Formats: sequence, C-alpha cells, structure tokens
Amino acid sequence: MVELVAPDTRFHRSFLSSHVEWDGAWQDGAGLAEGDLVETAQGFERWVARLNAAETTAPGEGMVTCTHRWIVDGDDYLGAIAFRHELTPFLLEQGGHIGYGVRPSARRRGLASWALGETLELARGRGYDRVLIVCDIDNVASRRTIEGAGGVLEDVRDTADGKAMRRYWVTLA
Repeated sequence: MVELVAPDTRFHRSFLSSHVEWDGAWQDGAGLAEGDLVETAQGFERWVARLNAAETTAPGEGMVTCTHRWIVDGDDYLGAIAFRHELTPFLLEQGGHIGYGVRPSARRRGLASWALGETLELARGRGYDRVLIVCDIDNVASRRTIEGAGGVLEDVRDTADGKAMRRYWVTLA
C-alpha cells in the first residue's frame, strides 16, 4: 500500500537503489544537500535525522523549516515530497513551497499527483491560503501534475542560474 511517511532509516537500501536510477543526480523533494553522505548507514541516519528535525527547526542559514515525506510502498522508497513552510527570495524565484520527485521506475502511476494532493491538504490544515509550486519549463509531467492540482500559472522566469521556470500558485482557501 502506497503511503507518505516521515523519512526513516529502514528505507536505506531502497533509497540507494533509487539514487542509482537518478544517476546520482539531484532528487527533487528528497532534501539532499551537498555533503550528505547517504551511502553509509551512519551518514544516512544523520541525514534522516536532519530531515525530520527540519519540520520544527530550520537546518541552517538561509534555510526554512520543512516537512519532508517519502512516498513508499511497504519497504520500497518511491520518491519524496517536501513542503517548505516559508519562501526565501531563492524559493520564491525557483523553489516554491513544494518540491517533489518520483524515482524513474515508479513514474506514470499517479504518485506525484497523489502526494501533491496530500501535501496540499497538509498546507491547508496549517492555515495556508495558497502555495507556490515551480517546475522547469521543459518538465511536461510536472506541469501537468501542478495544473491538475489547480495550479494557475503566474509566469515563466529565467533564474539566476539560467534556467527557465514555470511558477504556479495553488489556492487552498
């Protein structure tokens, strides 16, 4: 049964398998930061603890509190979604309140849409009137997911690092 759960060390092996599928690239929503050594059990445990602590304490300078949830089926890590509680100037431009990613082998099953819907309910329950969600201009699947959740395109912006991003607001009230 697919569910959203708080990050947990029991998914270490499955997460590493997912990481290989991403070719070691950035995984949207997973909360990986430069220097996270998730390959070792101890490094993975530290990372999981940091993700879970971020729900109530910003993990560092320029960072915001964030609710991290993993999309899992039994012991299989399928993806991640993150709900950032505030918008810094960077997040306003190219990160948004919500980021998500589904491992390549688990795509095209509606998992991103489902997880986004659950996370929008979380935001609504916390009193948010609207949230910002962004995606790369070329990411058609994410665009469809956001629009399917009620996202209204505000604009397309070139970011400081030269990427064009579609910026959507989802009204929750």
